[in-house]
Amino acid sequence: MTEAAHRYFIIHKPFDMVSQFVSPDDVNLLGDLDFNFPEGTHAIGRLDNHSEGLLILTTNKKVTRLLFQGLLPHKRTYILQVLNVVSEDSLQQLRDGVNIRISGGGYWVTSPCEADIINKPTTLFPVANELLEFIPHTWLRITLTEGKFHQVRKMVQALRHKCRRLIRVSIEELCLDDLAPGKVKEIEERQFFELLRIADWE
Repeated sequence: MTEAAHRYFIIHKPFDMVSQFVSPDDVNLLGDLDFNFPEGTHAIGRLDNHSEGLLILTTNKKVTRLLFQGLLPHKRTYILQVLNVVSEDSLQQLRDGVNIRISGGGYWVTSPCEADIINKPTTLFPVANELLEFIPHTWLRITLTEGKFHQVRKMVQALRHKCRRLIRVSIEELCLDDLAPGKVKEIEERQFFELLRIADWE
């Protein structure tokens, strides 16, 4: 019997949804999306329930190892709204690396990353926790290759800025683009791996 071909999806994970199909808690789940995912579909990496944006789903169990556990680091880009105005000095600290607390109680100096102040993207959909325009805030775009637990939130918190919105917009060349919250897009296998810059997939 021929093994079924693997399938690959991206979704725009909405605010207030966990990156899981099952949970003992009363939360919004991936299975609540209006899409019939094939058996064995699972999320690659996670976004916490208060984060939004690009999430990869697939039936191929090798993708986690190839994407996050290989020797080649993969870029992930986030757009975030933080409370108060970010200074040029703080922006440079983000680029150079900041000291954050990690799981287990230790500390970690983040690797150099790309960080820029941006205008609010016109394609963003509003959510309940977004700061109103008259409240001092800054929109940032951060691109990094690390993935410590809640790393982006902890990076801005280390500089005394509370993160109010966090949206992952791309992993390498695989982009969220104008995909609306809660929507699903299926991607052909070769294109999926090419966009993620994963060569050893066949």
